[in-house]
Amino acid sequence: MQTTPLPEYEIYALRFARMQRHTSENFIFRDEHDGLVDMDFFIWLVRNGDTAILVDTGFGERSAQARKRPLDLCPIDALRHLGVDPADIRDVVITHLHWDHAGNLDKLPNATFHIQDTEAAYATGRCMCQPSLRRAFAVEDVCDFVHRVYEERVCFHDGDDTLAPGVELLHVGGHTKGLQAVRVNTARGWVVLASDAAHYYANLTRRIPFPVVVDVEAMLTGHARLVKSASSPDHFIPGHDPLVLTRYPRVENVPVDIVSLHLDPAPMPAQTA
Repeated sequence: MQTTPLPEYEIYALRFARMQRHTSENFIFRDEHDGLVDMDFFIWLVRNGDTAILVDTGFGERSAQARKRPLDLCPIDALRHLGVDPADIRDVVITHLHWDHAGNLDKLPNATFHIQDTEAAYATGRCMCQPSLRRAFAVEDVCDFVHRVYEERVCFHDGDDTLAPGVELLHVGGHTKGLQAVRVNTARGWVVLASDAAHYYANLTRRIPFPVVVDVEAMLTGHARLVKSASSPDHFIPGHDPLVLTRYPRVENVPVDIVSLHLDPAPMPAQTA
């Protein structure tokens, strides 16, 4: 029986902001070798021909000012450097509703937003009565999301699902109750966009979670599951690690930082592997 081969997608990581933080802030247990490290902020574009799927929407000026976080550029407007008009995007995966992943919804006027049931319930339910749990959410962004629900522009997913042939949603939780990663078929194999399932490669390799976590066991289990879902450890992409920009080939002749995740990366630096 002949089966139709899956489409092979291109994947781009676009950095729109960065900040510095102490190494110890990246691990749930204190790091004995503290120092300053960069944290990069990305959105991801998955593309095959005329099909363009956006993964996360970053943050905008509102959150940049409220949280005093530098914003280098508007990530949605920057998609034009990849030849994509934001008005043409029809599907957006929201991996989770934290402030740095779910802003700018108003800049995508024709998109349907894909999210896990548990994430929407978490971000709008009783857990948000707890300051320690709601601090990574921006109420204005959550309200913008609820407006899209009322506009019938949200597609809810209950666990793992297939968004399109060769594009899969994997519910892993951990960082939030409804965090979902995205598994994408490319010419080099299955790439997993982990988003904040792991902020850094080191969260994975050292098996020490990032400290913003609602369920440590789910986060650690999610690490193992996502690596198994990728074609190799080199097909696993963390959500905020500056090494992504140094390991993957840059898109040339554009004035912003964009790398191609569907192409082979450089080897992992020895101290991180």
